[in-house]
Amino acid sequence: MAPLDWGQILLCMAWRFWPVWLALGATLALSFALRERLGLYGRLFDSATGVAGLGLGLFWLFTAGFADLIVTHDPLAQISGLKNAPPGSALPDPSGGYRWYLLGGDSLARDVFSRMAMGARRVLAIAPAATLVALVAGLTLGLPAGYLRGWLDGALSFLANLVLAFPVILLFYLLVTPEIRQTALPMALAAVLFALPTVFALLLWHSRFRTSPMLWGTGMAAILGLGLWIWAGLALDADPLGIWAMDPGLLNVFVAVVFVNAPGVFRIARSLTIELATRDHVAAARTRGEGPWFIMLWEILPNARGPLIVDGCLRVGYTTILLGTLGFFGLGVSPESPDWGSTINAGRRVLALYPHAAVVPALALTSLVLGLNLLADALREGAARD
Repeated sequence: MAPLDWGQILLCMAWRFWPVWLALGATLALSFALRERLGLYGRLFDSATGVAGLGLGLFWLFTAGFADLIVTHDPLAQISGLKNAPPGSALPDPSGGYRWYLLGGDSLARDVFSRMAMGARRVLAIAPAATLVALVAGLTLGLPAGYLRGWLDGALSFLANLVLAFPVILLFYLLVTPEIRQTALPMALAAVLFALPTVFALLLWHSRFRTSPMLWGTGMAAILGLGLWIWAGLALDADPLGIWAMDPGLLNVFVAVVFVNAPGVFRIARSLTIELATRDHVAAARTRGEGPWFIMLWEILPNARGPLIVDGCLRVGYTTILLGTLGFFGLGVSPESPDWGSTINAGRRVLALYPHAAVVPALALTSLVLGLNLLADALREGAARD
């Protein structure tokens, strides 16, 4: 069977991404039609930067979601005769499967295209979720530190500065080394960090519905029950149903991402709270007799959402780079994992002769981070107009 030229390769790749194009087109069309009602998100369509960033981000998000439909081969399968095969190489014996390695084979004769597509799932399974947990953890501690001040602010600020004093890469590297993974530290950090989102949700509900006993009790019980279930599964690996569970290596990476990012969010939340606490609407809430948590969560936090959303987008990009760095050094994930960092590391050894194995995941990683940075820039411009 004849190999494919680059025109045929691009056409075949475009066809493999058909579910992504459908989902992306439908999402962008619906969002554009409803942009006047979507607030800050809708204002992304006022600039080319926002559309480009949103398009790139959604492309990789949908690629991660539809990876099983996109891949042409098992990302871990090795096919004899295709070691370091160039892009468009035909399989010696397709046997009813896909006939080509669209982007060539790596040094272990695995399909580079399939590993690139499945690698998006590995990255996007960690980076956004870990950033969200870090955001909630930073808010849970940063809001009271900035509003109540005093000894609480001093103690939490000291701990945050202590963590931030370490170089990020070095701290991240240390937290996922095998020696640390064998200690009780990852489990202890997971127990604390995974508890904070439940605490945040409880405070949010309590401060809003404390004057409605029936609604308050129902909501608090539901949040506490669901939160403890998720917490027990993720932090202690004790979910009897096995729904909330995470591989120990992946959990360690997740906890490290949250631990490294939470202090930065804490400092931003604290600074915004100190600034917004002097506004007239906060003084009016105090005059009405509202409690501190109601003021923090329902008066201050909504007015701080713009900078926090922008920071969250940037942190997802930083986290993506950190995950790629970890994979490059062979830490945190299994060596055969199709994550982009591991694939780049494997391909760099033959970069001079067979560049495709390293260049493809490197371009994927670059495009995702570029999209997130463009998205953050557009959100910053939109938030400045609020």
